[in-house]
Amino acid sequence: MGQEGPGNMSQISHMDTIEKPQTTFANNVTLVILLGFSNLQNFKIPFFCLLVLIYWATISGNFLIIALYLLSKSLQSPMYFFITHLSLCDILLTTDIVPTLLLTVLYEGSSVTLIGCILQLSFFIMSETSECLLLSVMSYDRYLAICNPLRYNTIMNPMFCVLSVTIIWFIVFIIALIDVIPMFYLYFCGPHVIDHFYCDLEPILQLSCSDISIFHIQFLIIGVLNGFCPFMIIVISYVYIVITILKIPSTTGRHKAFSTCSSHLIVVSMLYGTLINVYMFPSRGQSLTMSKVLSLIYTVLTPLLNPIIYTLRNKDFKEALHKLKCV
Repeated sequence: MGQEGPGNMSQISHMDTIEKPQTTFANNVTLVILLGFSNLQNFKIPFFCLLVLIYWATISGNFLIIALYLLSKSLQSPMYFFITHLSLCDILLTTDIVPTLLLTVLYEGSSVTLIGCILQLSFFIMSETSECLLLSVMSYDRYLAICNPLRYNTIMNPMFCVLSVTIIWFIVFIIALIDVIPMFYLYFCGPHVIDHFYCDLEPILQLSCSDISIFHIQFLIIGVLNGFCPFMIIVISYVYIVITILKIPSTTGRHKAFSTCSSHLIVVSMLYGTLINVYMFPSRGQSLTMSKVLSLIYTVLTPLLNPIIYTLRNKDFKEALHKLKCV
């Protein structure tokens, strides 16, 4: 048989170089540096302590909601069932994001493996998607309670509640797989620095040398389905709710009806207001600092405020907490 000359060897080597990015996950980037918030200077320790306090309050508040629901018979209703699962989403999101944020603040940056970075993104997608879907189901719950109260108990039965939550968690798990698994086939060549405090979608894709145009189309379609569609359900539900409330002749009745929806509207406004600003508007239209601040709202502040809004403004939760203290 003929011997392989230098020309043949160089062709083989060149072919290996071309094929390698298509078959190997990794690459030149194995460790990702998160810059976090730069130039904190004298505010680093106070900011770190504030974040620790928020983290502790968020975890404690959301676990308290879950405990009250499980222990109190007065809270065994569809709305509180969905609020409990919303608390699970907040715990998942906080646990996923805040520890990394604390490291970036304390050490003025932190490092995470590329695989760990992608896994953080997957849990972030799961928590945010499930929250959007849960808020849409909760708006439908309020719609039935106000606009069609005679059919409320028939439709919002325990079977419907359990089935809807099961479907939501199944959907978010599938979406996370669809979003994340293709990333393991990208070729990451650098740079290995992300100017953020967590591994968000676009910053991770910017580390890749592969063609990511199909990813943007895929994420846009999925974003419309799991973000915009639930938002439209919420908007339509509250249009009917407002129309029904305005038809109530009694001022006291209108006030009571509005008060039952106000907590849900506050949570929806905070979540979608920041998500729309960060993901719907072009990133170059806002500074990196502003983008990080907005990201802080829906990753750190919203999980903290959810239990406060749903407990301090809710008479049933206050009564359940008082009974628990008296036991």
